[in-house]
Amino acid sequence: MLTGRAFAVLAAGLLLWIGSRVAGSPGLHIVALGLVLLVPLSWITMRTGKHRLVATRRFTTRRAHAGARVRVSLEVENPTRSRTPLLMLEDRLPPALGRGARAVLGGIPAGERQSISYVMTCSRRGRYRVGPLTATLTDPLGLAKVQLPFPERHELVVYPEVEDLRDRATARSTGGAGETTARQLYRTGEDFYTMREYEMGDDLRRIHWRSTARTGTLMIRQDEAARRASVTVVLDTRAEAFGGSLEAFERGVSAAASVGTMYLRQGTTVRLATSDSAPRRVTTDGLLEALAVVGRATTLAATPLTPRDAAPGGSSLVLVTGPPSAGEVPGLLRGAAPYPHRLAILITHRTRKDGDPARATTTTLQRAGWEVLILPPGGSLRDAWNGIGSRAITTAARS
Repeated sequence: MLTGRAFAVLAAGLLLWIGSRVAGSPGLHIVALGLVLLVPLSWITMRTGKHRLVATRRFTTRRAHAGARVRVSLEVENPTRSRTPLLMLEDRLPPALGRGARAVLGGIPAGERQSISYVMTCSRRGRYRVGPLTATLTDPLGLAKVQLPFPERHELVVYPEVEDLRDRATARSTGGAGETTARQLYRTGEDFYTMREYEMGDDLRRIHWRSTARTGTLMIRQDEAARRASVTVVLDTRAEAFGGSLEAFERGVSAAASVGTMYLRQGTTVRLATSDSAPRRVTTDGLLEALAVVGRATTLAATPLTPRDAAPGGSSLVLVTGPPSAGEVPGLLRGAAPYPHRLAILITHRTRKDGDPARATTTTLQRAGWEVLILPPGGSLRDAWNGIGSRAITTAARS
């Protein structure tokens, strides 16, 4: 493949040839002929050369949270017996990870390798494929080039933003009637506990070092109350639930991830449901993987809250949605009735102009025994969560 410089050289050679004919200069004629011949000679050299490279791509992590920076390392090896010409590497990236990365490398000696690295910024949650990588080799004069594609792609999963919410251990120090009641449910002098293996995201302060030394595996001390508890986190993914606001929907996804991660860190059983999927038990990785790729549902079906979806007795419900309309509230109350403890996180949006639906909904839900948290799209869930205290949320998780 010829470069732009090659066409410029051809044009210059043609003009010099015309000038040599007009001036009658043999020397200028030879120069013009040499310029014209350089282009095909360079092209033949690049086409007939045995160019072969081996490229390897590595990430510092394959799982990252929104806003994180991931370093990518590219290693290029020359397995041939001759030095490579100048080459440029170009790694294609999805728009959410930034612009494509480019780097120029000098000739790689025979049997040796060179490495470069660049940084991707994970601006939005999602599942992305990085690549393909292309190496472009150019002759020393820059007149002809050969592209060597590396079609292999690597997957990167960007988790939604997760805020660090106050857990039960912190809440115990706050006191309050709700906390006292919750502790008495599973207490006979001192709290019962059991052991389980460490999972990603667990609080390191709960590691039981004596059991770890005995088994050779990181073991976590888990309260019996937390082991028996279960929480169902429901994310309303209907487009109309958040008034068509993408910002409000993304805030809801982040809220569901934050609440679910907090309960999983405590050892509570967590089930996740959306508007088009029934509740299913998830681990920390499973929760974040699912929420990384969740999208707004096109169905007009209501949030899947029916008696058959209810968890065993003693379970709790956390519903993340926009302020429901007056017509949606009765169905919501009926569907959530099997859950002894209910929390609604309402993400407000600015598209509705019919007063303040969140305020009216809050009153109705609170009269029905719900705990309600109202969060604007740009607000901090952590501040709002800690602001309502541990009485309702912690009791719901442990009861």
